Amino acid sequence: MQRLALFLLTIASPMHAAPDLPPKTPLDASYLRDHAQTGGFMLGRPMKAQPTPDGKAVLFLRSAPRAAKLALFEFDVASGKTREWLTPEALLKGAEENLTPEEKARRERMRVSVGGFTTFQLSDDGTQILVSLSGKLYVVSRSDGKVRELGIGPGAIDPRFAPDGSKMSYVRECDVFVFDLKADRELRITKGGTAAKPNGLAEFVAQEEMGRFVGTWWSPDSRSLLVQQTDNSKVETWFVADPISPAATPTPFFYPRPGKDNARVGLTIFDLEGTPTRVDWDRARYPYLASARWAKSGPLTLTVQTRLQDEVAVLQVDPANGDVETLWTEKDDAWVNLRQDVPRFVAGHGLLWVSETNGGPQLELRAADKNPRTLVPVKHGFQSLVHIDRGAKEVYFLASADPTESHLHRVKLSDGSIEKLTTEPGLHAASFAQDGSIYALTSRLKNAMPRTTVHRKDGGKIADLPSVAEDPPFVPRVEYRRVGDKEFHAAIIRPHHFDPKKKYPVMVDVYGGPHHIHVMAAYNRWLLDQWYADQGFIVVAIDGRGTPGRGRDWERAIRQKFGSLPLEDQVAGLQALAKLEPAMDLERVGIDGWSFGGYLSALAVLRRPDVFKVGVAGAPVCDWLDYDTHYTERYLGVPPKSDPAYKEGSLLTYAADLRRPLLILHGTADDNVYFRHSLRLVDALFRHGKEFEMVPLSGLTHMVPDPLVMERLHTRIAGFLKKNLGVAP
Repeated sequence: MQRLALFLLTIASPMHAAPDLPPKTPLDASYLRDHAQTGGFMLGRPMKAQPTPDGKAVLFLRSAPRAAKLALFEFDVASGKTREWLTPEALLKGAEENLTPEEKARRERMRVSVGGFTTFQLSDDGTQILVSLSGKLYVVSRSDGKVRELGIGPGAIDPRFAPDGSKMSYVRECDVFVFDLKADRELRITKGGTAAKPNGLAEFVAQEEMGRFVGTWWSPDSRSLLVQQTDNSKVETWFVADPISPAATPTPFFYPRPGKDNARVGLTIFDLEGTPTRVDWDRARYPYLASARWAKSGPLTLTVQTRLQDEVAVLQVDPANGDVETLWTEKDDAWVNLRQDVPRFVAGHGLLWVSETNGGPQLELRAADKNPRTLVPVKHGFQSLVHIDRGAKEVYFLASADPTESHLHRVKLSDGSIEKLTTEPGLHAASFAQDGSIYALTSRLKNAMPRTTVHRKDGGKIADLPSVAEDPPFVPRVEYRRVGDKEFHAAIIRPHHFDPKKKYPVMVDVYGGPHHIHVMAAYNRWLLDQWYADQGFIVVAIDGRGTPGRGRDWERAIRQKFGSLPLEDQVAGLQALAKLEPAMDLERVGIDGWSFGGYLSALAVLRRPDVFKVGVAGAPVCDWLDYDTHYTERYLGVPPKSDPAYKEGSLLTYAADLRRPLLILHGTADDNVYFRHSLRLVDALFRHGKEFEMVPLSGLTHMVPDPLVMERLHTRIAGFLKKNLGVAP
């Protein structure tokens, strides 16, 4: 579950100064229009930068400043020049991009709402580039730029190069195929796949909640494929219909709800020239397949998890017969967090793993018959593994003791010494050349718009990847604070024409749920909040307990307390901020959020009308019994044993208590938080005789990529808050 976003892009560009100017007039739509059409001023910035294996070039995607369609570019390290490799227009020859329902659903899970080349893949030797467009596959030769369309039918999903680059796998019509590039022919690997029993695709909860989008894995020798086989036959089928188009056939989705049946997942190894081998593990105990990894010169490993999510096991698979051996297990009384960056094999050393048994995430090196060796202790605030430099015997990772930031580090395997490579405040991420010679650093900076820079291994900067993005017309006035007895991370945004002698109504920009940092040291994060502030508000954001980055106990405090603890922390943080800023008028507080934030906004006006005088709930979860298994059971438990936690966390429990203005917004085609949620809340409020407003976003999903809708959406929210908090129009 994620907050509303225009585009899920990790983009960067050179820093440009922006004038410190507010929008022209309150509720002037010109800024909102620009913000929406530029994707929050992120379109036109490089994204998904990936160095070639030899470190001689960096490939990246980029769009025009106001066109959400990505093309492929290459930056040459030696010359410092950038060239456009390939555009969607060149391949489609004027035709419109056409996506299958399966690809649309996959992009929704990945929070991708741009078009064109949304991703690309380099062969291991760096000589070929694989791109997908309109369900067709294309291979680009880097030596001469020739583009080859593979002779297959449309609808290919999740294409993947084999390690030797001679072939690739993909899924089409629920079965797995391999295309032999040398023989120019397609090989069918599985048969009989259906929508209910697909082959080679990650199931819904793996994509939505585990961060696993892969259902096929190549063997290191390119001779075999590990394939997921999914059985959805016992999973509830929910249908998404478009009410504005009643003639359209509703789209079915297999949607597992708490306490009900999940998809059943199995694995088979298909030898391209031999017989298949079933992989057997205790699926009754560990029904969730969290990840699989088939490393070069290393073991085939699986990470599996119990239904209660209180235990994971790391398994080693013998590809010859499918037998498994348990390498280790990790347990937690509440839940064990899943990760896609580990386990990772380091030749001659063992497997890297991230454990939270010491009170927070720490990076460990585990070898057979040896105690785990801690490489990155808890105090560093480990966040994710980035790169293993096998030659230099170094491991690169992201970490920060301050969860509002993220910094690149490296640790030497020889002596465990740790070096911090980024110092500029913000959130940094990196991708490395296979030989470790260069890396591309994507930086969402505290005091500037995002950028991507190319660096040598020693950290020396080579160049900025070029951007064509527009820059925002003003600088957000953000102050970061730690407030209250629990030292919540918080941000306060004041109007550009702030008068400390005046009292201002307060808008709480909320998420408040687990697995999400809302208070981030990132300039572009606060652009919309600054626009809201310039409408006459002081805007605040608060990260309470349950958010990541502050240790195991802090994160797990939210367990079975959705209906109370997150709201308590928002109130405590709000009151603590008001002590530091007397201009905050606590008699005029509104709250606005999306997804979990929408849920918390509705909960706030239902349970704490003494504090929150108006609420805006975007795509709110109404009843957690109607959300998916893996997310909800992690925090609330498995019904019926945990029924009290579900009742405490349901908005329906408090519907009779509404006495504050509430605006509900929801996409009618949402297949994450279904439109059903808002309809059930509306029905309960109506039956209790309560006043409220609702705006159905016709045909839209959990994301709202349409620029006009985004413009209208924020205009409506701002107007609703101003009207009900006594702000002059």
